[in-house]
Amino acid sequence: MSKIWTKAQIKCALEEAGMTLTGLAELAGINPSQMRSVWSRPSRPAEKAIAEFLDVPAAELFPTRYPIRKSSLLSAENEARIAREKAARLSDKGAAA
Repeated sequence: MSKIWTKAQIKCALEEAGMTLTGLAELAGINPSQMRSVWSRPSRPAEKAIAEFLDVPAAELFPTRYPIRKSSLLSAENEARIAREKAARLSDKGAAA
């Protein structure tokens, strides 16, 4: 089972490794304010940088933000289904006329 990390534990692990959020932001090429706001706002680049630095999956560090769910409305499979249904409706209208 995965460990549940708190903000304090994540910051402590970074500090134990001699790293700060600002330093990690510079290494990762991320705006430092974006890195510091990772606790209150989702930021995939910041979350990924922290996870890679600590060698811990981002989903374990930020479990409420993962997994990334793809909207069913935007999925390619759903788009194809919608197109088929629309074509069928149009052909039904043409046959009825």
